[in-house]
Amino acid sequence: MKSVCIVLHNHYDNDIRVRRKAEALISAGYSVDVLALREPNGPAKYTLGGAQVRAISLGKKRGSLARYAFEYVAFFLWAFFRVTVQMVRRHYVLIDVNNLPDFLVFSGVFAKWMGAKIVLDMHEITPEFYMSKYRMAENSSWVRVLRFLEKISLEFADKVININEPIEDLLVGRGLPREKSTIIMNSADESRFAAPISASGTDLGVAEEAFVFMYHGTLTPLYGLDIAVRAFAIAHQEMPGAEFWILGSGPDKPLLHELAKESGIASKVHLVGQVPSTQIPAWLRRCNVGVLPFRTDVFLQFASPNKLPEFIVSGTPVIVSRLGAIRHYFSESALAFCEPTDAADLAQQMVRVFQNSELRVRLVTQARKEYAPIRWEVMRDRYLRMIEATVGPADWSAESGVRGRSRGRAAVTQQQIRNA
Repeated sequence: MKSVCIVLHNHYDNDIRVRRKAEALISAGYSVDVLALREPNGPAKYTLGGAQVRAISLGKKRGSLARYAFEYVAFFLWAFFRVTVQMVRRHYVLIDVNNLPDFLVFSGVFAKWMGAKIVLDMHEITPEFYMSKYRMAENSSWVRVLRFLEKISLEFADKVININEPIEDLLVGRGLPREKSTIIMNSADESRFAAPISASGTDLGVAEEAFVFMYHGTLTPLYGLDIAVRAFAIAHQEMPGAEFWILGSGPDKPLLHELAKESGIASKVHLVGQVPSTQIPAWLRRCNVGVLPFRTDVFLQFASPNKLPEFIVSGTPVIVSRLGAIRHYFSESALAFCEPTDAADLAQQMVRVFQNSELRVRLVTQARKEYAPIRWEVMRDRYLRMIEATVGPADWSAESGVRGRSRGRAAVTQQQIRNA
């Protein structure tokens, strides 16, 4: 059995994208080790879904650039040591590194020297991420450094994973060979979100009769929850029985509470707080309309939010900001688009979707149709094909195609991987 090491500067338990990749590898017959951040009060070593996880306590605190730099460097040094030590014993065929930071890919230097292939999964485009977060100018020295680190990281990796076509096009324009890239979208696990769930509103401790607009995720300025609260304040009188439920935590929570109070809609805006990931499907089933009111900037124009496919596979119509990458995959017939930062336009879309049940059904039907080519089942198979094309089937004895999943299948070309 071939072994793979996955490296990520995040808590493995809550990183759904990375967990899905690990579980796909395990189901295909690979042995998987994970190096990650340690959950508060969590174990340093444990097994989850068949993956052997080793974690380090570093906190993962939001803060200044200096704080991020400290965490990134400290985690890189630990990951470099762990990958090197474990490589001697485990003989990894592949190191799957997940940014941020981009330079984390160099934790596999020794492993690559010993023959392992390196995959860099670009969860984020780092220069644009920090331009957005810290309002950096495109020609600033920091951004130039970040683009240099991105460039050498992409060059060092044997394969690169991107989360959508607009980001791939951007990186190809910066020098990434297109044949080196594979697109693995942020898709939802349909077995988790689309299966029948018995939980009712009463089970969740909320009213059954309300018409629910819902957001679930981090409460930060970029995600525009203040805009959504203002929009709901404009629209609520035309939507009798409607409520806005906000699930999640973050720095904007006090602001949102105060804004709802000032707008006279505190009784209709419910800041539910952080909800365990296992309960999210039940909450989404109670939802009538999903709301993703993102602001727009150089980073979010390329965003493929995890929350959008979760709404879609749950059968929930979605109102979402008109952003570049989302419009690349979904039409005006699939999603109710609103202009970013325009509370009046968002309010208009809320009323429109609230008042038209037939529209809600059409949006759900078309969104599912347009989502089908990028659903997780397709992405999982594409990922495994890319891995097999890079390091071969999981079983050392299966190189000639004897193993079950590969039996009778012709050699996989890079073009087949991209078109899967």
